[in-house]
Amino acid sequence: MGVAAILLAAGAGVRMGAGMPKALLPLAGRPLLAWSLRALAESEDVTDLIIVVPEGYARDTEAGLGAAMAGGVVVTGGASRAESVERGLGAAPEGCDRVLVHDAARPLLTPDLVAAVLGALDGADGAIAAAPVSDTLKRQGDDLEIADTVAREGMWAAQTPQAFWRSALAEAIERAVGEGRLDAATDCASLVEAVGGTVRLVHSPSPNPKVTIPTDLEYAEWLLGRSDERVR
Repeated sequence: MGVAAILLAAGAGVRMGAGMPKALLPLAGRPLLAWSLRALAESEDVTDLIIVVPEGYARDTEAGLGAAMAGGVVVTGGASRAESVERGLGAAPEGCDRVLVHDAARPLLTPDLVAAVLGALDGADGAIAAAPVSDTLKRQGDDLEIADTVAREGMWAAQTPQAFWRSALAEAIERAVGEGRLDAATDCASLVEAVGGTVRLVHSPSPNPKVTIPTDLEYAEWLLGRSDERVR
């Protein structure tokens, strides 16, 4: 029973305005994706690594990571996040019956969180890292007017990593392709939910921010710097 970890690093990072893929931007002396890759390589559960990168960046990624590749396989992503997941899944060895999907844009991944998400798969089709919503939620109306206030009780913000039994994720992707809704999916859990699958929430106890804009890089570097061991 193997676990294939799919590291999604194929985003263009338009909102970063850096003129290069976001996952290759430097963070505390390493490419952004190297931090997640390190956590996945240190995981006792992950047996195979698949790194999904933008078209034309396979060699740059391999060169930039060097020894940090940890035996990972690089594949080219698709036009959407979901298509990149589909391609990563297609590159996973047949012996892997579980799949873990993680966004390279969340560099504070830890082996403990990987283990927690995978451990929650027992009796479910999937499990995802998430955090309870603490902010008051407003639904937008016309001209940025507030249409209504959404109750936050029971609301969680989805994160990655997200883990699934391979057969469940493969079926969900196949159905989404057939129904023409693959590209609209913003995470894997929604695909599995759409076909009636059961997905558990796993509380993410430590900061697990997503790097989207330049100030997010500064915040992530500050968080990494709080632990000397992580930045060595």
